[in-house]
Amino acid sequence: MTTMVTPRERRREQIVIRGAVQGVGLRPFVYRLATGIGLDGWVKNSPQGVIIEAEGCDEKINEFLHRIGPERPPLASIQSLEHSRLDPLGLSGFEIRPSGNDGTASSPVLPDIAVCPDCLREMFEPSDRRYLYPFTNCTNCGPRFSIILSLPYDRPRTTMKDFTMCPECEREYRDPMDRRFHAQPIACPVCGPQLQLWDAMGQVLNERHDALLAATRAIRSGKIVAVKGLGGFHLMVNAADDEEVSRLRRNKHREEKPFALMYPSLDSVRRDCEVSPVEERLLLSPEAPIVLLRRQELNPARESQHEQPEGMAGAGV
Repeated sequence: MTTMVTPRERRREQIVIRGAVQGVGLRPFVYRLATGIGLDGWVKNSPQGVIIEAEGCDEKINEFLHRIGPERPPLASIQSLEHSRLDPLGLSGFEIRPSGNDGTASSPVLPDIAVCPDCLREMFEPSDRRYLYPFTNCTNCGPRFSIILSLPYDRPRTTMKDFTMCPECEREYRDPMDRRFHAQPIACPVCGPQLQLWDAMGQVLNERHDALLAATRAIRSGKIVAVKGLGGFHLMVNAADDEEVSRLRRNKHREEKPFALMYPSLDSVRRDCEVSPVEERLLLSPEAPIVLLRRQELNPARESQHEQPEGMAGAGV
């Protein structure tokens, strides 16, 4: 027999969470946690952070408060969690409400996050609808800082606002059990941005995956390719081609400062560079920054094969 909770026994709590809490899947997490416990109420973004109102019996409210911090999404960083008791309103169900615009923006914006293992697996699974789609992302990865136009962090306030979600993406975005639930940069080959390869005159040479393959062939053949990323342009060249690296140095007037190198794995980085435990954590972190490393001492046989690299090298996995 189910024991009914009367309004007198109910409690409503307003919770304000500040920190890096937008664009990290905190609202979907709060929704799943609250509905799993059996609370009523709502959660929404605000310029200051995330605001929650939860209503239920004391035991469930206390469980909710105790679990938010330890079970928060991996990218969320909570600086403060303040809560105050309010009179119950008899709320029914739990929902993610539209973001509020009141107050001065104070919530920090996360950096762009490197693609997560789940999205990588989808990208290389031929049966997946995002197979080989380069802009695959979810609530645990993808662009943040580079696409946001204003706070609070919602799709209409990002550069993704011009891409209308297809029915499949819309379904994932609305499904509380999907890891793309309220993932603002959600996209797929049907409705998201696409690759294009341009020549020096701005003429389109290739599109979609053919553009990626053609750009790869260009780099392997000794050409310098300018890649327009979310936050600007970067120039790519075959690091094993001394002549082209020297040409890039001349063109960029960068005679000595190290270039960043791209590696497919941490093991490949270790073949060329010394990697401390701290540097390893940085290379494998969700932000995947460029890390300045000391090169390995080269043996004579290896030195005879090619010129020694510089004493320091920027590396990214």
